[in-house]
Amino acid sequence: MRIAMYYANNDVRVEEAPKPKIGDGELLIKVIASGICGTDVVEWYRRDKVPLVLGHEIAGEIAEVGAGVKGYKVGDRISASHHVPCGRCHYCEMDHHSTCETLRKTKFYPGGFAEFLRLPEINIEKEGVYKIPEGVSFEETTFTEPLACAIRGQRLGGYKKGQSLLVIGSGISGLLHIQLAKVKGFGKILATDINEHRLKAALKFGADEAIHAKDLKEEKITDFVILCTGAKSAFEQAFKAVDRAGTILVFASADEGYKYHLPINEFFWRNEVTITSSYAANPEEHLVALELIRDKKINVKDMITHRFGLGDIQKGFDLVASAKESLKVIIEPQK
Repeated sequence: MRIAMYYANNDVRVEEAPKPKIGDGELLIKVIASGICGTDVVEWYRRDKVPLVLGHEIAGEIAEVGAGVKGYKVGDRISASHHVPCGRCHYCEMDHHSTCETLRKTKFYPGGFAEFLRLPEINIEKEGVYKIPEGVSFEETTFTEPLACAIRGQRLGGYKKGQSLLVIGSGISGLLHIQLAKVKGFGKILATDINEHRLKAALKFGADEAIHAKDLKEEKITDFVILCTGAKSAFEQAFKAVDRAGTILVFASADEGYKYHLPINEFFWRNEVTITSSYAANPEEHLVALELIRDKKINVKDMITHRFGLGDIQKGFDLVASAKESLKVIIEPQK
């Protein structure tokens, strides 16, 4: 089968690899659509791990069913979590499934940028496989994982209805947060970015105001800040913009090696500012995401700007890495 082997953002090669063989309790998935995530182009994070096959925002059909698997059959349309929590450790019991050691070790093989992938038994046992609802396309389904992450982030951030919101970074994560915030009943939603194309998208998908990041000068203007970019300037902007009793949700990795000297008294002694973070999502949040997509409460279809067959995946990575003209780029491994 064909796979897309990642060596660097500008070096993604289409290669041949054996089609995965499944064992008892496993599933073989024919990948129909796979989204390129912004984390797929964070080069420094996987510098010591290459080469590897990326792709975790997947949708496809079950091609083979291993012995003992119940509830699934060949031809079922599914999405799947690449990480699954154990559900019984200290972290899971504390509702912090993303910090579970099992979640950090699990994955599917070889990755979503391949014609086929193998879902290990644990992914199925821990309810990390989701049937696609009728009326939802494969490409729409690729948004399940990123939307689930946004759902988790806003939940952990402890949003309150009517709070004002600032979304810093209007890429896919930012746009999903904006749409989700509208559904949840946030108050005024302000979005920033340094790209005019994305600022227009922020308005299209529900922001009340979208301004260039360099033009946001005001301080203490919002109750809730969601950081969807890891630029140093974005962190500085978040710390200035959050109001007393506000919350900053860190939803993106920072630039490599970045450290910030935080004025402790200003934030925590009298102003009761909360700084928190979120990573990944649990199976329940994936199901909620699929329901929101099914019910058209979150418009993901119009966020797709580019589609490429596996043979042209480098074009997709170039677009996502440059972050100039694209929103969501979908790879279709069967083409």
